[in-house]
Amino acid sequence: MSEKITSKNVSPAALAYLGDCVIEICVRSFLVSEGLSSSAHLNKEALNFVRAPEQAEAVHKIADVLTEEETAIFKRGRNIGHTNTPKNCSMGQYRQATGLEVLFGYLHLEGKKDRIDELFSIAYADKIEIIKKKYKIQE
Repeated sequence: MSEKITSKNVSPAALAYLGDCVIEICVRSFLVSEGLSSSAHLNKEALNFVRAPEQAEAVHKIADVLTEEETAIFKRGRNIGHTNTPKNCSMGQYRQATGLEVLFGYLHLEGKKDRIDELFSIAYADKIEIIKKKYKIQE
């Protein structure tokens, strides 16, 4: 039997891998819960959340509300050595995005679903409002 997976025995790269999925689930859950049902609309709108430049922008919106521990986790992820950068972003944006993914992976393994939801809604508040207006979604 392998040892239990915890945030303390998982590498930052593995936390980023997991965190990418956690953010994707948050985005997809939001889009579906708001009534979007066309796969074309879902995929198009999801990209506005999950690309590195958008994730880097999201980091700036939550920086002031992170705890000391969350900030340390984010920085740990941001400082992972990257050798390749996607062509649609700068190295700085990619590092910020990776830090965000590590933070969300960490929070997931810690079982902090409410905190994930809170940070997601702060980080992407403007994008959430744009989508609600675009698709005329009522609160």
